[in-house]
Amino acid sequence: MWVVLLEDGIEFYKKKSDNSPKGMIPLKGSTLTSPCQDFGKRMFVFKITTTKQQDHFFQAAFLEERDAWVRDIKKAIKCIEGGQKFARKSTRRSIRLPETIDLGALYLSMKDTEKGIKELNLEKDKKIFNHCFTGNCVIDWLVSNQSVRNRQEGLMIASSLLNEGYLQPAGDMSKSAVDGTAENPFLDNPDAFYYFPDSGFFCEENSSDDDVILKEEFRGVIIKQGCLLKQGHRRKNWKVRKFILREDPAYLHYYDPAGAEDPLGAIHLRGCVVTSVESNSNGRKSEEENLFEIITADEVHYFLQAASPKERTEWIKAIQVASRTGK
Repeated sequence: MWVVLLEDGIEFYKKKSDNSPKGMIPLKGSTLTSPCQDFGKRMFVFKITTTKQQDHFFQAAFLEERDAWVRDIKKAIKCIEGGQKFARKSTRRSIRLPETIDLGALYLSMKDTEKGIKELNLEKDKKIFNHCFTGNCVIDWLVSNQSVRNRQEGLMIASSLLNEGYLQPAGDMSKSAVDGTAENPFLDNPDAFYYFPDSGFFCEENSSDDDVILKEEFRGVIIKQGCLLKQGHRRKNWKVRKFILREDPAYLHYYDPAGAEDPLGAIHLRGCVVTSVESNSNGRKSEEENLFEIITADEVHYFLQAASPKERTEWIKAIQVASRTGK
């Protein structure tokens, strides 16, 4: 479905080119649940429950897309409750982005190791934010790179990058701006921190802050991520898990694909052996033939299944590289 968020509801169309919607969901008095775990085998689902107790379920294509929708819908509901008018400030139409602006290409330029934005370890309120950068550094880069004409235009572009998931807020100040109803969700401020979603960002501090990750194993740079089937060690049942592969140190963390922030477990890859297999641990032939096995240095066996032979090969090669180069 093609979905459009309005200031007081959500319209959905069979396709983008349709002139009239198939239906409309009023947001006044509605509640939003995310992540929604009503469907165990579906990922990135959120639920809207109207005042008439009608449930509407939506599934995004990836985690950042779901979070962006949830953030905007929550903001719209909050505006309705406060008698304010909601407007998604970072859409191309509302901020009049030039048609020549390609946010995806701009994001890749920002990540360039030589000419892009430098990732730093920044300290604030006794917290150390690793692999991040400040809001004013983003605007400085956009202006110096001649991507925008002035700082105000840079602020609009940065807000679009933030809204589309190319940038993520880190720390209380930047998160409050995103969750609030301010005109610009992005802050041109040296105390507002942001990071690239695949940068390996983590925050160190002795508190319960959402960003806090204390373990050494999370320091590695993310080199691959995606969903795989994993066989349980006890019940031998198969479940979909989201895997994130980091190198130096080399770890493969797996998560609940519904969107939980803490991993369910970790596989230390240093010195491991990874190979494709044609049958599972019970000796039965794999129907899909996309199984592979990781044997750790401690001789713990993990059986995983990819969606295709190509994907299996990509995972095996990536894990082999990480196991040789990581700590």
